[in-house]
Amino acid sequence: MLPSPVTLCLPIADRPRSHAFYTDGLGLGTVGELADDGVPEPLRVVVNEGLHLMLIPTGGFGWTVAGRTVALPGTVECQLSISVPDGSAVVELVERARAAGAEVALEPGDQGWAYAGSFADPDGHLWLVVQGD
Repeated sequence: MLPSPVTLCLPIADRPRSHAFYTDGLGLGTVGELADDGVPEPLRVVVNEGLHLMLIPTGGFGWTVAGRTVALPGTVECQLSISVPDGSAVVELVERARAAGAEVALEPGDQGWAYAGSFADPDGHLWLVVQGD
């Protein structure tokens, strides 16, 4: 079994903007010592006990991928998915993200395959919010 938590690393353009989006906007916590800019370094967001996000400035992210090309902003290579208990929770989370500056990609509603909605964070990383498990 893999140790917990899994840390998903994502490239970002602006540390304070990303920090504000995930903490103030989505209400998620962070871990670590604050740097001179008032943001933890490294910027690690706690999604839940099993998943953390490591938000790395694009230049530094390039160092961690061993010479591979970092995707341009707006390129979708993965989508983070989170399950919530019901449709009202889907709407609530998508609206909270919108109020924090996210671009809503899929308006909440019955999509035929699930009640869901999605949004892109300030760096274009997509989040799918789905009712149920």
